[in-house]
Amino acid sequence: MVMLAALAATAADAQTNVGANLESGLPWHVAAPQGASWSLVCRFRPVVYEASAYNREAWANRIAQTGRGSEGGRLPSDNGSCTVTKTGGRGAVAIAMIKNGQSQVAVTSDPARPAAVGFF
Repeated sequence: MVMLAALAATAADAQTNVGANLESGLPWHVAAPQGASWSLVCRFRPVVYEASAYNREAWANRIAQTGRGSEGGRLPSDNGSCTVTKTGGRGAVAIAMIKNGQSQVAVTSDPARPAAVGFF
């Protein structure tokens, strides 16, 4: 039992606590200038965050969303990778991330070939 408790404590300590600020890390931006639709999945090292006044210790290691056209946001930590998949419409979709002045950009116009970038 003591061994299990020690492992659980170590795993919890390894997660970064971001509180209620889920957008304090790496910026990402999806560009779809001709209005294509897309789906985005970003993965990052686990974080603990305050989901509500009643749930102050939720954790996450990925976000997923869909959209059309261009949109941007931030990950909750300073590391991660994002993959964008074109799901419809005209034109290409691109994903970009920036960390410490370095940028990564990937573009796709084929729904079967997602574009991916990342910093770990």
